[in-house]
Amino acid sequence: AHPEITRLLGKLKFRTSYAQNLLLHSIETGYLAGLIAGELGVNVKLARRAGLLHDIGKACTQELEGPHGLVGSQVAKRYGEKPLVVQAIASHHEEVQRPENLVDHIVAAANLVSTNRPGARREALDTFVKRLEQLEAIPRSFPGVEAAFAIQAGREVRVMVLNEKVSDEQAVALSRDIAKRIEEELAYPGQIRVSVVRETRAVDYAK
Repeated sequence: AHPEITRLLGKLKFRTSYAQNLLLHSIETGYLAGLIAGELGVNVKLARRAGLLHDIGKACTQELEGPHGLVGSQVAKRYGEKPLVVQAIASHHEEVQRPENLVDHIVAAANLVSTNRPGARREALDTFVKRLEQLEAIPRSFPGVEAAFAIQAGREVRVMVLNEKVSDEQAVALSRDIAKRIEEELAYPGQIRVSVVRETRAVDYAK
């Protein structure tokens, strides 16, 4: 690697995004990209390098203007990185360039996994708890809902409905309506899965 690439990576140690250290995030993204590439039969070394360097532009946004994907790709190209690596850096947020090949999609996916996994980005506990409470309150406001539980660190809300008041068809519509309300009323990273559960139980005893 060109010494300047190494220097810029080192600068990421002192940068954070939502309290997530950018150097650790870059290393993690590279590791995940390599794992995905191995499963898909893509060049693992190339994917790992593209993942490692995908946020390199954030180390020099004070000197260069523009989205960090564009800045990073220009820097990578200047210091001799391979065209596939340059392209993956430019397209990982689709800000300046759409994905063109499998490596682009792999790096974008690895980046999302690293940023959105539970615990990756630290936030104030009271803010987190308040969001979970709001996430549970929205489904409970709908008729026929018996209970709602936020699970997977707020990545999913499990909604239990009363069997006699909500039909199978209504359960499908209810999941869409709840998801729409969550989109309108809450701010959150990534996506939230809404699972509506309607159970029919028959119990008997063998004596």
